[in-house]
Amino acid sequence: MMADAPATIATTEVPAKEPAGFPPFKTETFASQLFWLAVTFTFLFVVLWRVAGPRINAAITGRRGAINGAIAEAGKARADAEAAQAAYENALAAARARANALAEETRSKLNAEIARAKHDADAKAHDAMAAADARITETRENAKVAVTVAARDAAIAIVERLTGDKVSADDAARAMGS
Repeated sequence: MMADAPATIATTEVPAKEPAGFPPFKTETFASQLFWLAVTFTFLFVVLWRVAGPRINAAITGRRGAINGAIAEAGKARADAEAAQAAYENALAAARARANALAEETRSKLNAEIARAKHDADAKAHDAMAAADARITETRENAKVAVTVAARDAAIAIVERLTGDKVSADDAARAMGS
């Protein structure tokens, strides 16, 4: 073997033992943990207070303004719609009133024309009936005369045939009673 070679000794060192347990619960580091907690909390508080807070507030204010604007616009649109509905109903009522007035005017005109036509027809019928009555009366009178003449002539002919005497027209008329 070699005598001049350094001797190698292999040793295993065991490191010093640290107390076991959860590191945040170690009482040796508790003060530094509180310090870093305060620093971190202060940093986060300042960031939220100065940066995030105003942004959140601006977003909430903007949304509230947009919602209030939309509500106001919807209220105005509703009022406009109600006004348009009222105007429509008024126009519709006016149109119905005009239509009813026109219908009543037309009805009265037609009734007047019908009454006039009926009156004219009644007058024509009355005139026609008067003319017919006059013709009937004239025809009756002519028939009476014709019957009287025919009866007189028949009486003359009967007397002449039965007796053979000729009777005058005046005597025959007196004998008949006319």
